[in-house]
Parts: sequence; C-alpha cells; structure tokens
Amino acid sequence: MKLAYSPTSPYVRKIMVLLHETGQLADVALETRTTTPLEPDQNLLSSNPLGKVPALERAEGPALYDSRVICAYLNDRAKGSLYGSGARHWDILTLEATADGILDAALLMAYEWRMRPEDKRMDAWVDGQWGKVARACAALNTRWMSHLAGPLDMGQIAVACALGYVDFRHDARGWRTGNDALAAWYAQFDSRPSMQATRPPAA
Repeated sequence: MKLAYSPTSPYVRKIMVLLHETGQLADVALETRTTTPLEPDQNLLSSNPLGKVPALERAEGPALYDSRVICAYLNDRAKGSLYGSGARHWDILTLEATADGILDAALLMAYEWRMRPEDKRMDAWVDGQWGKVARACAALNTRWMSHLAGPLDMGQIAVACALGYVDFRHDARGWRTGNDALAAWYAQFDSRPSMQATRPPAA
C-alpha cells in the first residue's frame, strides 16, 4: 500500500500511530506530498480529488481518503479492536469526531495566518475557531476522562493527535489551563512509543 503523507499533518499522524499500534508499518510505503488549499499537489489528485492528505492506495480497490475512513480500513485489515463494539463503538466514534473537530478548527486558524494576506486576516474568525477547540477540550476533561483512561482505542489516538497538533501550532493558547485531568492523561499517552515515533518536526 502507498500512503500520501505529510510529516506535519495531524490527520496523517493518526494513521501512523495506528500503523505502529497494529504492527502494519512495514506494509505501507510513505509518499511525501506537499499540498495546500491554494496549491494542491498534482500527484495527489488521482488518489484524492479533494487534494488532501492522507490518501491510501491499495491493490484491491480505489484509493481511500479521509483519515477516519483509512483508520477504520486499517483497523479492520489488522483484525484490530480499536473501534470497539456495542455502546463503546459509538463512544469511540464520537471521540474521534470531537478530535477531528479540534483539528479542523486548529488547522483553519493556522491557515488564516499562514495563507491569507495580512490585510485580510480576521482576528474574530481565529478566536471563533479557538472557541471550538477550548469547548471541546473542556468537554473531554469533564465528560470523557473515564473512557480515555480505558483500553487503547481510536478515540484515544485521535484525541492525542489533536492535542499534539494544538501544541505544535497553537501552544501559546494554553489548552491545558482548566483541563488538568486531560493534560495529565495526554502527558502519559504522549509517552507511548507510537506517539514519540510520529512527532512532527519542529515548526
């Protein structure tokens, strides 16, 4: 299999952590792609017409894209248990969606400052996106700690990758303030070999 890859993409990182945790790392070749909303990598478009990483090329069917689709596929391929069953399955999916919502907002914040001309930047837009991140972190801290402390699953991986990206791009915003339980959980989870091996390069 071939994975369209960027070392700084938190969506790619979710997949890389899963590959480490399920023993599939050697089954996937990484193909680095440099793509932005303004300049998509032309080599990526045949795999993902949206021009985004990650995208996974496989022999048995068309390329898969969107990190949640790829993670579910790879978990199934490994006969893994990262998505649980019964009521826990839906909790895991909700956690993963919450984590991806954090990523979506954090990425929009980064794009606002990195890609938009200075005279067109909108502080209120950035603050609005940060509000989503802050509310999600507060919800994780108050509602989801018992789940996060449980057996490894995709919700945990997604949340850890999301918090890692917030640290990577928006560390000065201080998501840990008022979220002591979540911060303590993340410090422990981030020490896993799979997380250490997939840390993005310095910004």
